Amino acid sequence: MILIRDGKIWEGGDGMLSINREALKIVKELLENPELYGVKVERLPSGTTLIDAGLEARGGFLTGLKVTEIAMGASGTVRLTFMDYGGLSLPSIVVETAHPSIALFASQLAGWRIKEGGYSADASGPARALACKPGKLFRRIGYRDEADVGVLLLETNAKPPDEAAVKVAERCGIDPEDLYLVLTSTTSLVGSVQISGRVVETGLFRLDYLGLDPNRVHHAVGYAPIMPPHPDWGRAMGRYEDALTYGGVTSFLVDLESDEELKKYVEQAPSSTSKDYGRPSYEIYRSVDFDFTKIDPALFAPASITLTNLRTGTTYTRGEVNVELLRRSLEQP
Repeated sequence: MILIRDGKIWEGGDGMLSINREALKIVKELLENPELYGVKVERLPSGTTLIDAGLEARGGFLTGLKVTEIAMGASGTVRLTFMDYGGLSLPSIVVETAHPSIALFASQLAGWRIKEGGYSADASGPARALACKPGKLFRRIGYRDEADVGVLLLETNAKPPDEAAVKVAERCGIDPEDLYLVLTSTTSLVGSVQISGRVVETGLFRLDYLGLDPNRVHHAVGYAPIMPPHPDWGRAMGRYEDALTYGGVTSFLVDLESDEELKKYVEQAPSSTSKDYGRPSYEIYRSVDFDFTKIDPALFAPASITLTNLRTGTTYTRGEVNVELLRRSLEQP
């Protein structure tokens, strides 16, 4: 694993994370007890291991927590709780990391589109840090993992062909038999859990969009409701986005030179600043024929963001949970 700081390359040493090796420890838990986690395991002709956590497999809340940890490169913690949102009680996920740029950007971000023949899937997870996908992001945060194993999470509605696995392994610089692909679908319970588990990633993504250097973010924590799955892909995606947009709460400890910067970022960060705010996400998606490029990017943010400046202790919070929109999201057929 390599870190680049101030133009210098630092290899190994204390505090260095190999997110693929760490994630493999959790993958092995799934492999050793597939009945407990409700997953199905198979090996492709190339030797790549597939772990179905939400296509044909039933998965579950516990599986969703494990998949979320894998997506974060095992460099954060997640737990399940139950919360009251203004009289609406929902299972919820709490996410924390002391390595935000690595856990959230180098791993959890769905930054790699896998395409091979007629197959395509959105990929997240630590193997992105082997292939450095996308390269511009990895150069900016100054991190690259070097491991002999790779773990990737695919959001998909079909199993990948062996040719896709071989291509992924090649781009990661590893042998196909050392590649582990975890599969989940948007319409599954595991899909719902792991998308809500992206609440702090969503917050960091918004702050990065506003110009805050992700390497200045030292700690991140947040929670979001876990919405019941829906058999229709579009409605399921709408529900899960509503969990973040209208129910996601985040807090970040940052290192900034001035509190004026702190206030500037936090005032622009919550989803309520978007011109598209105020309708269930499914209605918004449908109005643009699911062309996400036509949606105001400010909508893809948590409901509430708190920033604390480590240099001064000053804390600002903007945004709040919108219980009415959460209810409307769930009441849609």
